[in-house]
Amino acid sequence: MPGEQLRTIQRFGYIWATLGNPSHDLFKIVEFDEPDRNYVVQGATRVSVSAPRAVENFLDMGHFPFVHTGILGEEPHTEVKPYKVDVYSEPPEILITECEFYQPQANADSSTGADTEYIYRIPHPFCAVLYKTGSTHPDRRDVIALFGQPVDEDCVLVHIVICLATEITDLAAMRKFHQTILGQDKPILENQVPKRLPLDSRSEVPIRADAASAAYRRWLKERGLRYGVLTGSPGRAA
Repeated sequence: MPGEQLRTIQRFGYIWATLGNPSHDLFKIVEFDEPDRNYVVQGATRVSVSAPRAVENFLDMGHFPFVHTGILGEEPHTEVKPYKVDVYSEPPEILITECEFYQPQANADSSTGADTEYIYRIPHPFCAVLYKTGSTHPDRRDVIALFGQPVDEDCVLVHIVICLATEITDLAAMRKFHQTILGQDKPILENQVPKRLPLDSRSEVPIRADAASAAYRRWLKERGLRYGVLTGSPGRAA
């Protein structure tokens, strides 16, 4: 109705709105409530691709050596080692664990290469959270969240928020590091065909390294998502 206010909450440095009456609260990222954490809202980047395509790319370790050469990966370290994927019904989310990948520069402060451990979490169809080693505290992980804000079915504003367990010594360098990563992803994403994510298992042939992507697509299909995806069989529109 005209003049009706949307329901909103403030979380992770953003204001979130809903058009309906959700049956549960927005997902949580507990690290944002830890008082000694430092977090930075990196900002928004417009990418001409659907929100699910952006999330799927965020989960893909296989492209690190070829798209983010010298930073998140490099040859000959191209193998994606087996990892574990768990899908939960309550709360509805996907957890991807036991991920390990060699990275020449895992974060803005890195000066040497190291094997980096990742945990991915998908708590929302258009959002993903990465927990990675690299903090100076061995028992804590840095957190990088991707929030996809659809402009339309073929375009998304990608919001990145970084939550660190260490002091931010050079904010400009950290922003440049993450902007470089997204800048390298942007042309790859925008050249993907189709721009919407196909959910039919016959549309794009997965390999072992794509277990996270395959689980994400099945999860979206089971949840009945239709926005920003293609639900029909290959060669047919949704």
